[in-house]
Amino acid sequence: MIEKLYTHFLKHPLVCTDTRNIQPDSIFFALKGDNFNANRFAEQAIKAGCSLAVIDEEEYLPAAQAGKSDERYLLVDDVLIALQELANYHRRQLTIPVISITGSNGKTTSKELVNAVLSRKYKVQATKGNLNNHIGVPLTLLSITREHEMAIVEMGANHQGEIAMLCNIAEPDFGMITNIGKAHLEGFGGYEGVIKAKSEMYHYIKDKNGKLFVNTDNELLKKLSTGITQITYGTKGENDFIGKWIESNPFVKLKYKTKDDTTAMDDKPTITTQLIGNYNFENILAAACIGNYFHLSEAQIQAGLENYVPSNNRSQVMQTTHNLLLLDAYNANPSSMQAAIENFAQMDKPGKMVILGDMLELGDDSAKEHHAIVSLLKEKNIVNVILVGSFFMEAGKNTTAKTFATSEEAKEYLKKVDIKNSAILIKGSRGIKLEKVVDVL
Repeated sequence: MIEKLYTHFLKHPLVCTDTRNIQPDSIFFALKGDNFNANRFAEQAIKAGCSLAVIDEEEYLPAAQAGKSDERYLLVDDVLIALQELANYHRRQLTIPVISITGSNGKTTSKELVNAVLSRKYKVQATKGNLNNHIGVPLTLLSITREHEMAIVEMGANHQGEIAMLCNIAEPDFGMITNIGKAHLEGFGGYEGVIKAKSEMYHYIKDKNGKLFVNTDNELLKKLSTGITQITYGTKGENDFIGKWIESNPFVKLKYKTKDDTTAMDDKPTITTQLIGNYNFENILAAACIGNYFHLSEAQIQAGLENYVPSNNRSQVMQTTHNLLLLDAYNANPSSMQAAIENFAQMDKPGKMVILGDMLELGDDSAKEHHAIVSLLKEKNIVNVILVGSFFMEAGKNTTAKTFATSEEAKEYLKKVDIKNSAILIKGSRGIKLEKVVDVL
């Protein structure tokens, strides 16, 4: 069945899962979820120009009752499995390097940075946005054509076993974990579950005799990667690739060199990025390390790093008419929230203010982790604080912070106050929608 489907894919190498975004001659996969069944839209997809509709419910075969077959429809046992198996079959036909990236924080930024660097020399296909799950990874693989010379596959997970499953689909040759922190604690069953789940990539790379890119400044990653072939990066001299953080005020500046480079670090050029936060230093260094491994020149690496501009509410710097906004409201967990606050606290900027939204998917740890963030704000002497969401409302009681149930309420409050000449950190989980407050600042 997969061979037959792949033969069709070679003739029509476009895949879609949404009838609102049909491209002519594409293959429509009728996926199902808790609240939708795309089998119902298979006929609509064909009428809109799809060359084939892959379904898993026989009643949606239009000619079934007439006893005829229709070559425009392919009935399979499970559409999602068919999509994943097709992606894996396609992957096995590829001879290019496939790099996989996962981690609790920074995986999308790291993927974008690696793509920005490698694209200076190679034709690269990388995960679009954060389509990094059991559907997004197959779609990424199926978007790779014979013109591409490298592929970067981002992998996300919210429960154990998911990274292992994605590795079995993508079969990466190289792997990188950005870090392992307190994210999706509810689904993973606590921090130990996060460690076990994220390290599934390391296990796969080891079994495949692949290679890892490892940040040896991170003791946990250093320990978990023991015994696996690796290229190391960090701030210490024994690494294959060595970096030096210069500043983050607000943009990250750094220098780097290889282990064999006899030039003094201070004599190396300073890389001035368009990323905020010293927590992004290791993501930037990883991209430079990977670029160096794949034989990019220093000039190519520097150009890739310096020209990358973050978007989609991730580590964005926005200078408005009145204020400097540090917008990082796409995602949040205790590890990334702590890093953002600590970085903000050390910045030399006037009129500091923070607007924080609830960190979601923390399960039984939610109350404790939100109280810890409020305590950190007090420790860092950050007093101009707005907290949004039910968990932060509770944690912010008996403090001077302004608390609101929703971002809309916070926005209405901000309309009434005159905030000018301030540096404002905006950080929260995507579900809180803190980007709504931007236009009033």
